[in-house]
Amino acid sequence: MTTSETGNVTGTKDKDYDLIWFIEASLSNALRLETYIQDAERAGDSELAEFFRKAQTESRKGGELGKALLKSRLG
Repeated sequence: MTTSETGNVTGTKDKDYDLIWFIEASLSNALRLETYIQDAERAGDSELAEFFRKAQTESRKGGELGKALLKSRLG
């Protein structure tokens, strides 16, 4: 763990980079979960498919919250 700002490497302050990363990770996870849902459905495991749907909803929610926060900070 670093104790100093590393934004000089990326050109973006750590806290801003972290928010952007969080949004991307949340939305990527929602996309990945779509595959997991389809795999569970193909295997006839509706319980697992529903579990992944709930997780996907939460990932989307995280992405949307992150986008709203980013938008408020850009505008």
